Amino acid sequence: MKRIPEPELMDETSQARAYAEADFSEPNQLFLELFAEHFPGFDGNMVVDLGCGPADIAIDFALCYSDARVIGVDGARAMLEFGYDRIAEAGLAGQVELKCLYLEPETVKQIIPSGSADAVISNSLLHHLATPDTLWQAINYLARPGAKILVMDLFRPPSTSAAAELVTEYAGSEAPILRSDFYNSLLAAYSPDEVRNQLDEAGLQCLSVSQSSDRHLLVSGEMPS
Repeated sequence: MKRIPEPELMDETSQARAYAEADFSEPNQLFLELFAEHFPGFDGNMVVDLGCGPADIAIDFALCYSDARVIGVDGARAMLEFGYDRIAEAGLAGQVELKCLYLEPETVKQIIPSGSADAVISNSLLHHLATPDTLWQAINYLARPGAKILVMDLFRPPSTSAAAELVTEYAGSEAPILRSDFYNSLLAAYSPDEVRNQLDEAGLQCLSVSQSSDRHLLVSGEMPS
């Protein structure tokens, strides 16, 4: 099945609210467990979360790693508005910072100085990007030598019917907007082989691609020292 792109930004208030109120605890917990599994004993200070949405993972990461400062980046201000409230409620205003930036070569320079991140993480951003190299070059810019990299995203199923089955299984009881977005995201996702090719082209052969669930792929590894 060929990839069918979807909008890069989720900046409608109703859409952002639906996502902020939805229960993504299972994939978010999986993400944190995979980070801990791949990088046991992580003690880095600077972590960048690309495509952080309403900051769920940024907040959970900060709670798990109390010494880490987490900078969440997203181009959708409507999403970040929910994140600001959640950070305040969690008492993490001094540990989690959000920046509203559309990811591109010039704006990446506004996040942190080059080579300053001890870890770069991202969940469910890649399939939104028409130019996936944007993400990989951002990682190249932000990550210091030895930095930990973990990117999780959907991968494209073999057919529209397979995508519909995944929607029924994992979002059957969700609001219509979430079911529709999940279906469109599955169709917009990249295959594991496509992601491997992206990494080769970006000079990131240090990162590996694996399947972490029946709908998620995982890119993980450490930047060369």
